[in-house]
Amino acid sequence: MSATPLSRTIGLIVNPIAGMGGRVGLKGTDGAAALEEARRRGALPASQERVMKALLRLAASCPGLAVLTAAGALGEDAARRAGLAPTLVHTPASVASSSAADTRAAARAMLDAKVDLLLFAGGDGTARDILDVVGNRIPLLGIPAGVKMVSAVFGTTPGNVGTLAARFLAGDRAVRLREAEVMDIDEDAMRGDRVSTRLYGYASNPYAPALSQNAKAGSSLREDVALEAVCRQVAREMEPGRLYILGPGTTTRRVMSALSLPATLLGVDVVADRKLLGSDLAEADLLRLMEGRETALVVGVLGGHGSLFGRGNQQISSEVIRRVGRANIIVVASMDKLLQLSPRSLHVDTGDEALDAMLAGHLPVRTAPDRSIFFQVQS
Repeated sequence: MSATPLSRTIGLIVNPIAGMGGRVGLKGTDGAAALEEARRRGALPASQERVMKALLRLAASCPGLAVLTAAGALGEDAARRAGLAPTLVHTPASVASSSAADTRAAARAMLDAKVDLLLFAGGDGTARDILDVVGNRIPLLGIPAGVKMVSAVFGTTPGNVGTLAARFLAGDRAVRLREAEVMDIDEDAMRGDRVSTRLYGYASNPYAPALSQNAKAGSSLREDVALEAVCRQVAREMEPGRLYILGPGTTTRRVMSALSLPATLLGVDVVADRKLLGSDLAEADLLRLMEGRETALVVGVLGGHGSLFGRGNQQISSEVIRRVGRANIIVVASMDKLLQLSPRSLHVDTGDEALDAMLAGHLPVRTAPDRSIFFQVQS
């Protein structure tokens, strides 16, 4: 006789505008002005599809799952599309959009209902709003759907969130609860090319290696010599006539410095023949510049996360990566940064499962002049 499945209840909160600023070159959509600018640039909502990837995997493993959520795009729509029958605990003034107040109201209702797990889709701002209400009284797990995701409460990909949530709800002893950092980056500072990160607190968070995201880690001073040297070598090796896309971060900024060119710390820049062709570019700008040109992509590794694509560099979209080709991706990172990763692997989350699978496997990572290590990439 088969065992009776455990009865479990989750809360689901979806930020329907999360991630809209990524591909169009914005650093997020916090605030009405940023959202309006994202729409002006042609940004489209992307969070619903990412929620679906998590819910379909979760629903397949947890028959009879009870779901509490908010109306419309704030959770109801995705839950019904996944074949679930949600109970509504909050209806905002507009079911097509949401505010921080709506997120907090829904979280408060879920806290009162004592859900077993609060699943949310968004970025660091959404995590912060929920933490303000629930603290560490119920477990939180984030479906990565924003632009800024430096907090440790997220899964590595939407599909992995579904797997992790199912294992947690089933009582898998290999999944433990940890205190995970909830952090946020000031978007106004980011748009001014400055990094201002604040720790907001700690959330109770289901954790399993390879499925959970770690907090962003800083760099150590001892990385500098080898990293500076390999970045100068990458700059020297740039081929005439070839287009080079340089992703965000301090590592690629070192390459730009070696070229004697200005760089945007948190944006995407393009160079050819040691000349700057564009800075802080959006996806559409990159595709236009790439037209008819052989292109290489230079990226760093997000410390702690081990993320290559899908965290803060959504301008380098799946279409951009596909046109570049796997063989033309140049990854640069310090050995220290790689050794600090747990688990010892890099992660990709482009939103395109076929592309993520193509990127999986081993990629060479340049760690010092004339020295590379082949590192595992997981989707």
